Amino acid sequence: MEFRQLGGSGLKVPVLSFGAGTFGGSGEIFRAWGATDVAEATRLVDICLDAGVNLFDTADIYSSGMSEEILGKAVAGRRASVLISTKGSFRSGTGPNDSGSSRHHLTDAIHSSLKRLNTDYIDIYQLHGFDVATPVEETLATLNDMVRAGKIRYIGCSNFSGWHLMKSLAVSDRYGWARYVAHQAYYSLVGRDYEWELMPLGLDQKVGLLVWSPLGWGRLTGKIRRNQPRPEVSRLPATASIGPPVPDDHLYKVVEAIDEIARETGKSVPQIALNWLTQQPTVSSVIMGARNEEQLRENLGAVGWSLTAEQVAKLDAVSAVPLAYPYWHQQFFIKDRRG
Repeated sequence: MEFRQLGGSGLKVPVLSFGAGTFGGSGEIFRAWGATDVAEATRLVDICLDAGVNLFDTADIYSSGMSEEILGKAVAGRRASVLISTKGSFRSGTGPNDSGSSRHHLTDAIHSSLKRLNTDYIDIYQLHGFDVATPVEETLATLNDMVRAGKIRYIGCSNFSGWHLMKSLAVSDRYGWARYVAHQAYYSLVGRDYEWELMPLGLDQKVGLLVWSPLGWGRLTGKIRRNQPRPEVSRLPATASIGPPVPDDHLYKVVEAIDEIARETGKSVPQIALNWLTQQPTVSSVIMGARNEEQLRENLGAVGWSLTAEQVAKLDAVSAVPLAYPYWHQQFFIKDRRG
C-alpha cells in the first residue's frame, strides 16, 4: 500500500482508506448505505489491515453514533495500529446548541466521539460543514485547544467552499493555531467540481484531499449502464435526492469509456474509477466504502497498478463538463501566462 503525506503535515496516510458509513444501518439514509454489525466490521478491519489500509473514517452523525461505536469495537486492542478520522458539526440533538461549530457544541461533540470510539485521541478531526453562525476564530480556537490537550492530533474540514477554507487558514496563521491539513470533499469521475477552486487552493496551501464518495454516490459501481434497469440494492435510489446530481447521459458516456478501459486492463469499473482518483493532484487518500468482504476486496484491487497516461487523458476528456463562471473566463489568462 502506498502512503502519502497528508497535506502540509508530517502524517502519512494510505492512498486508500476505509469509510465506516456502512457500519450500523440506523435510519433510512444509512440503512441504504449498509448495516454492518460488529462481527462483520471486525472482519473488514482485518482485511484492511492485512492490505496495509490503516485509516478508518467515520462521523458522529453516521447511524446516530452507531458507526463510531462499531468502529471503536472493531479496532479494540489495536488502536496504536490504526488511524481514526471522524467528523462533527452537524446536528446531534434537538436543542439550540446541538448543532454547529461553536465552542459549546464542538467540545461536547468531540468528547462524545471519544467515548463512542473508546479512545483517548482522534487522529484526524474534521468539521463536517462550515458553520456560518459561529465566528471562525471561536471554532479554530476550540480545535486548537483540543490539539494542545492531546484529544485531537490533526484537524481538517469537509464540504467547505474555497473562501471558507482560505479564511480559516488565514485565521490559523494569524494566531499561530493548528491549521487544517485535510479537506474531505466529494470528487469522482462524474463529479469534478472540486477541481475548479478547491484543488488549486489545496496545492497552494498544502491541504490534502480525503475523497468521499469516489464512486459518484454509487453510480460507478459497474451496475448502472444505458438501457439497463437500476440495481435493486444500491444507495442511489434511496438517497439520490440529497446526493450530487449527474445527468444520465453524462453518466452513461463516462461508464462506457470506463468499460473500454476495463477491457484493455482486465480491471473492474470501480477499480478504474478509484485508480483515476489516485493519480489526481492533492489526493492524499481515497475513502472507499464496502457493504461486505467482496466489495472491499474489489476496491482494494484499485491500487498496485496505474492507468496509462493515454487512459487517464481519455477519462479526463469524457468526464469533463463546461466550467462555471469565473472559471471558464480564467482559462484564457491561465493559458496566456503558461505559454
